[in-house]
Amino acid sequence: MKTLLVTGANGFTGRHLIPAAAALGYNPYALTANLIDAEAVAAEVTNIMPSHVIHLAGISAITHADEMEIYRVNLFGTINLLKALAALPYTLNKVLLTSSANIYGSGATSPISEASCPAPVNHYATSKLAMEHMALTFASKLPIVIARPFNYTGVGHDKRFVIPKLTWHFAQRTPTIALGNLHVEREFNDVRTVCSAYIKLLEFGRLGQAYNICSGKAVNLQAVFDILSNLTGHKPTIEVNPAFIRQNEIPYLYGSPSKLEACIGKLVYPALQETLLWMLESVKND
Repeated sequence: MKTLLVTGANGFTGRHLIPAAAALGYNPYALTANLIDAEAVAAEVTNIMPSHVIHLAGISAITHADEMEIYRVNLFGTINLLKALAALPYTLNKVLLTSSANIYGSGATSPISEASCPAPVNHYATSKLAMEHMALTFASKLPIVIARPFNYTGVGHDKRFVIPKLTWHFAQRTPTIALGNLHVEREFNDVRTVCSAYIKLLEFGRLGQAYNICSGKAVNLQAVFDILSNLTGHKPTIEVNPAFIRQNEIPYLYGSPSKLEACIGKLVYPALQETLLWMLESVKND
């Protein structure tokens, strides 16, 4: 049995990853220790004795108010985890660290490849890029692979993020929705496919390599609004709130999946309409 340690197992992605990994023969364990507590992390890692690791835990909201906490968790928390793993008396099979496509910033031309020069424009993205560079210092001790997911969503995604926020408003048939820039283009992939990619990288990912987790297909929020309107027969009024328009907003962000597909094969992403319908039905059933 392959023993899989998952950090952030109770978060949005983790709740989908755990059953998907179990179905493929992994024995998943959730890390319960606070990543900031180095001793607790080391004790739990030693107790679990994993063969594989997927590191999901971290602060994922770009708008998180406490900049110092972003670095404490995303960078220094990851150091604590890697130190604990490196101290194990055996060689692990694979350690997958989840970074973010936000590290590319606004300087790269979409579709973005892994060779694009990173240019982060916010603390979240900077913390993830710093985490990637820090992980290189463990390259001689741990079999590390890096995943750079582009935007994705699904059931259980927090309403702080725009797609679950939109879905909730349509499911509740609210008369108005306050939004920011409707014309930014992003990938909005399905969490189930992203989890599938993570698990495949445990088997096929090349050590020391970073992989975009992406479909290469982007849409703007107006298109998402129109799909939800067609699915529900509801058309709320959009109120553009300047407070929701970020400084340094990246207008276009979508990736090239070529390197990922060469490694793990072509992924099948559900149509965005299918993902949104799944989310709508979940909100209605709550």
